[in-house]
Amino acid sequence: MARILVSEELAEGGLTKLRAAGHEVDVQTGLSPEQLHSAIKGAQALIVRSATQVDDAMLAAADSLMVVGRAGVGLDNVDVESATRRGVMVANAPESNIVSAAEHTMAMLLAVARNVPQAHSALKDGRWERSKWEGVELFDKTFGVVGLGRIGKLVAQRAAAFGMRIVAFDPFVSEDRARAMNIEMLDLDTLVERSDFITVHLPKNKETINLFNKEMFKKAKPSLRIINVARGGIINEADLAEAVKTGVIAGAALDVFDKEPTTESPLFEVPGIVVTPHLGASTTEAQDRAGLDIADQIILALAGDFVPFAVNISAADANETLKPYLPLAERLGRLFSSAAEADISELEIMATGEIAGYDTRILTLSALKGFFSARHAEAVTYVNAPQIAESQNVSIKESSVSAASANSDYVNLITLRAGSHSIAATLVGPRRQARIVMVDDHMTDVPPSDHMLVVRNDDRPGVIGLVGTLLGTHNVNIADMDVGRAVKPGTALMVIAPTAEVTDVVLAELRAQPGIIEVTSLRA
Repeated sequence: MARILVSEELAEGGLTKLRAAGHEVDVQTGLSPEQLHSAIKGAQALIVRSATQVDDAMLAAADSLMVVGRAGVGLDNVDVESATRRGVMVANAPESNIVSAAEHTMAMLLAVARNVPQAHSALKDGRWERSKWEGVELFDKTFGVVGLGRIGKLVAQRAAAFGMRIVAFDPFVSEDRARAMNIEMLDLDTLVERSDFITVHLPKNKETINLFNKEMFKKAKPSLRIINVARGGIINEADLAEAVKTGVIAGAALDVFDKEPTTESPLFEVPGIVVTPHLGASTTEAQDRAGLDIADQIILALAGDFVPFAVNISAADANETLKPYLPLAERLGRLFSSAAEADISELEIMATGEIAGYDTRILTLSALKGFFSARHAEAVTYVNAPQIAESQNVSIKESSVSAASANSDYVNLITLRAGSHSIAATLVGPRRQARIVMVDDHMTDVPPSDHMLVVRNDDRPGVIGLVGTLLGTHNVNIADMDVGRAVKPGTALMVIAPTAEVTDVVLAELRAQPGIIEVTSLRA
């Protein structure tokens, strides 16, 4: 059971899911930074939303933290670099609010096109201003989507239903992919020049801060109306207020601001600008979904499993082909850690066969996690395993051999090599049972066990019986065993899976027997 500190309001469904998984959920909202520094001690997980600043000082105060979960999309309030340096996983819920954000974008689009808030306020104040708040149609207008990610695509689909012509800017989306969505890709300047409406769906970073400023507005048509439901600061607020006030562009609708919360801004004084207080994710459904999604990520992280929405793990999510091989790679790494020399300089991790056709970085991380868990006193995770390798001056060599070019008896194979030692394993049969099929370049076929022996001996009669008798004398039962000639002439190799750990006393006696060259104990 782990202790999970929740520092902001979280949907009850998420809290219930965490408790059902057997964890202690400690909800403490409204704490000052100093109080949080005290409360976080002893917590294995921290769940925040947007108000809690998870900075280096807070991470330094944590003494047991494994994962930080942000119940939402952005990570502006989390120092991801510091967390990674400390081996703390950072995960968010990037798909929890995409529908809500897309729908709010459409609400803002319609509001700024038809001046809905202004007309509403005038009528409530006793003024019937029908002609003053004349709007424009969306039909047959050019709609520029800046950022064609999850939310941008949903907005484009909804705008197309209004009969709008969709153009987009996104350097990571190919023209062929956009064409399949009936979207024309443009460079940013051309998009601004041609669009009647623009919606912004970009992350906030050094490349996007003040992206839309006075110079950019000068390139637009006077009829342009711009919407931002992404992140404050991407549009320069002072420049936008001036552009709308002076008629350089026709209007704007903003849900996000450079500094939040805010109740004073030059934007609020311009009649053609619609504003809302960061409501993009403020729906019951989005909040419920964020709580449930981040609970799932936290449960996976605390169990040591791969977390699909971890932002500081350098690997893609495992598909259905790769997933069964993740525990195999981790277990193989643990076993191989006992066989490899203590001061290895390079660890090679090879994927062969069908699995090599995918992004296998997660297999590499799984093997590293297992390998260094057996050698490191502190917890080893998908986040800090590469850092531990670097700190121990172990270079990692990744290689993949696809099914088409592999010369192997197995459809898929994971192989670890370091120095003169190697081990390989695969999954076989309809139940995908694990098998160790090679040890030190010697072909074998043994199910992996938590305790294994690799015995190298002279290739002569009687040695197998000698080993079996000695183990039996010490009440060591053998669950599986495979024997055969080793690569070196005149020697043979036994791979033994005992039902329990073999003591150092028995290992020493075994090594002292005539004909025994080497005995290696593998522990998972």
